[in-house]
Amino acid sequence: MPEQPSATASERRRTPRQTSRWDAEYGKDVWRLRELGVKDRRLARIIFEDIGQSWLKVLAKRWARWRLATGLGVISVSSGTRAIMHFGQFLEDVAPSVQGMADLNREVLERYLAHLHARFAGTVKHRMLIGQLNLFFTTIRQHGWDDSLPSAVMFFSEDFPKEAIRQPRALSEAVMAQLENSDNLAKWNNPSYELITQILMGCGLRITDTVRLPTDCIVHDGEGAPYLRYLNHKMKREALVPIDAELTEAITAQRRRLQERWPDGAPVLFPRVTHNDDGQESVGDGAYRKALHRWLKRCDVRDEHGQPVRVVPHSFRHTLGTRLINRDVPQEVVRRILDHDSHAMTAHYARLSDTTIRRHWEAAKKVNIKGETVTLDPDGPLAEAAWAKQRVGRATQALPNGFCGLPVQKSCPHANACLSCPMFITTSEFLPEHRQHRQQVVQIITAAEARGQQRLIEMNQQVLGNLDQIITTLENDEDGEAST
Repeated sequence: MPEQPSATASERRRTPRQTSRWDAEYGKDVWRLRELGVKDRRLARIIFEDIGQSWLKVLAKRWARWRLATGLGVISVSSGTRAIMHFGQFLEDVAPSVQGMADLNREVLERYLAHLHARFAGTVKHRMLIGQLNLFFTTIRQHGWDDSLPSAVMFFSEDFPKEAIRQPRALSEAVMAQLENSDNLAKWNNPSYELITQILMGCGLRITDTVRLPTDCIVHDGEGAPYLRYLNHKMKREALVPIDAELTEAITAQRRRLQERWPDGAPVLFPRVTHNDDGQESVGDGAYRKALHRWLKRCDVRDEHGQPVRVVPHSFRHTLGTRLINRDVPQEVVRRILDHDSHAMTAHYARLSDTTIRRHWEAAKKVNIKGETVTLDPDGPLAEAAWAKQRVGRATQALPNGFCGLPVQKSCPHANACLSCPMFITTSEFLPEHRQHRQQVVQIITAAEARGQQRLIEMNQQVLGNLDQIITTLENDEDGEAST
């Protein structure tokens, strides 16, 4: 009988020990995630040693094990554990009489709410600590882990602090113009990082999902249009986002480079360069963040005030969402592209976009067809209604060289160009269009004079005069700003 080959070291490690990993680790106050088969470069351990109450620690461990078993990310599991630790420290310092779940009541929770408000005052952490603890109570009831937990021990929506209005996090177009510049993109000394940047800009993926893209991430629909397929780790589902031919070719080129390094095929699109003989390990998002910082310095990217900009990978996601909303892409379409689970998140981009556009509109100098300055009171009693009319007008009556000030419900009585309409308003951002339009009008008048078309000459002379007034006023305004 032939001799059986001896088991390798890796095979020996995968036998009985595999089943005892949880038994060996569960009783410890510090779980080493790698020992549990959980690999995540962002977090190596989950810590329970700071939960002083044994009865609370037992339930915290059970909750953490169940959450990991369902596939929840280690960051979320750790956040839940820290929320319980905060609650346990509060009980130890302020309510030592609580010796078990049965001793909890609404009064204790209200004291804890006051404690959190005094320490964190409406921050993101404030909401997280309440929300995670509430999930903890809910899970205990769902699975019957402790029947002594009173039914009244829960937090309500009114208990959460009002969410602070988040400021815009999208990058300005001046900054994006520098980042998207082909010469700057060529300054990446790593084609993988350059492609990651293009995917972040064009698709709005989270960096974690981007670096974990599989090699076969491109799919086509029935008409041959390409899509990027990825796993949305936050929502735990596969998602698709449309891409253009240029990005498709860039991904195909990356796959060709991988074939040269790993002829047998690498399963991930962005493999780690070192300690990765089989190409199984993807590059870490932390490595890309550091490379992004170095690239920004090489390109000397600066904001409108000449200051170096701070860009993080998630900035590109916010920028794409804001850009799409600015282009009047329907919110439902934006939600699908960014794969938001909630319409409220997509609506956040719309609110930020509206705030930004309104601020620029109110600050810009506005002139009518006679070149006269138009003053709109941004603080008057009709300010909100006036802006609503202007916003609707932008979306439904867009003009190449300005905006229509006519209410959207009213039909336009002017059959000729808007430059002879008293409701027309424009700003200096349209100066290039006005100059080009003036050149075209001069050509029309010249041709009409050669043909003796007097009526056509008269109509366009009025437009030309209005254009001259508009251009002169706006140019004077720009010169004045430049000298200040």
